[in-house]
Amino acid sequence: MYLHGRNVLREILKLEPKKLKIKKVLFTDQKNVDRELEELKEHTAKKGYRMEVVPPEKLFNLSREKKHQGVVINLKEFPYTSLETLLDKIMEKKRSLLVLLDRIQDPHNLGAIIRSSVAAGADGVIITEKASVEVTPAVVKVSTGLVFRIPIVRVVNMARTIETLKEEGFWTYAATMEGEPYYSVSFTDKAALIFGNEGKGIRHLVKKKSDYLVSIPMCEGIDSLNVAASAAIMLFEYRRQWALREGVNP
Repeated sequence: MYLHGRNVLREILKLEPKKLKIKKVLFTDQKNVDRELEELKEHTAKKGYRMEVVPPEKLFNLSREKKHQGVVINLKEFPYTSLETLLDKIMEKKRSLLVLLDRIQDPHNLGAIIRSSVAAGADGVIITEKASVEVTPAVVKVSTGLVFRIPIVRVVNMARTIETLKEEGFWTYAATMEGEPYYSVSFTDKAALIFGNEGKGIRHLVKKKSDYLVSIPMCEGIDSLNVAASAAIMLFEYRRQWALREGVNP
C-alpha cells in the first residue's frame, strides 16, 4: 500500500514503529526543498525507518498522485485492531463513543467518517469484513492521516458485535429515515452510532438489534443525506450533549 502526503507521515511518526509495518519511506530528490520536509526526513530517520531519496517521477508512479508533497510511504498492511483489544482499552471509561459502519463501500465516505469520528472524540470505528471498503490509500488521504489516530476494527458479524457491545454497557443508535429526530434523543455516556450502506442503508437484522432508531429530519422533497454528512451531524450532537452534561466546552 503506497500512501502519500506530509500529514499522513506526521500521523505515522506519532506512533511507535512496532505498531506499523513500514517497508520504506521515500522522499523527493529535488533540491532546495522547504525546511518542513527536511524536518520530516530527520524525524523519519530518528524513528529508524528505512529511507530512500528518489526523483519526483517515481513518487508519482507509486502514488498515482501529482500532489504527493514530496513523500510516499510504503506500508505493508494497515494495522487493524481486534474488537477484544478495543474493548479492553475502553473498559474503564465512563464515557465512550463508537461508530459502527454497516457495509459502507465508498472510500471517500469511510475516510470522511473516520475524520469526523476523530474530531468528535470517538474511541473506535467498526466496519464489516464483507461488502465493505477496506482502509485504502484513498481512505487514508480523505482522513488526512487521522485513520492512524483511532482504532479501526473489522468484524464478521455486525449484529453479533452489537450484542457484544450491549453486554459491555453500550446503547446502540441506528441512523434511519423512520427513526426519532436525533435532537430529541438523549444519548447515553456509552453509545454506539450505527450507519448503513450508501444505497440500502442499515440491514434489517442490524437495525432490529439496535436500541434506538434515529433520524435527521429534512425539508420536503429530500429523502436522505450522504452517509458521511449524516455521521458528522450525529457524532457532534453526541459531543454537544456530553459537553452540556459535563459543563465543559465541546
